[in-house]
Amino acid sequence: MIKTTPYAVFFLLALAACSQETADEPAAVVPTDSAAMTADAGLSRTASSVGAKVFFISPADGDTVSSPVTIEFGIEGMDVVKAGHEQAHSGHHHLLIDAALPDLGLPVPADEHYVHFGDASTSTELTLGPGNYTLQLLLGDHRHIPHDPPVVSDAITVIVE
Repeated sequence: MIKTTPYAVFFLLALAACSQETADEPAAVVPTDSAAMTADAGLSRTASSVGAKVFFISPADGDTVSSPVTIEFGIEGMDVVKAGHEQAHSGHHHLLIDAALPDLGLPVPADEHYVHFGDASTSTELTLGPGNYTLQLLLGDHRHIPHDPPVVSDAITVIVE
């Protein structure tokens, strides 16, 4: 009989969600009240490269845009790889939309506020309704866990007309 831990199930669901997502369809929701799973699973954070950074190529902070919004992600000092691919100094993008940074010791949640790009995408088109939006990038390792130290962009604000 194979014994599965709650973390193993959580990880497999998160990995499956990222491998099947598209830019217009955010990944499935990943439970975030998993402090007990973290302790049981012995999660550790992957080291980031010294000076690594992620940033928005476009749009720029304060831009007024129309929907669908084309967003281009930039990265320096690390490689972009698919989720599940373990490689030193690499990861994949997560786009935070009107959301705070998640718990940095856990896999990034996946919902309409935390969009995963586990396919190694460096751009997307998002359909957003009119209004102001705060956007931020966060790099995650092969398990969707932010690096140590985290590789996170400055937050930008865009106005969608």
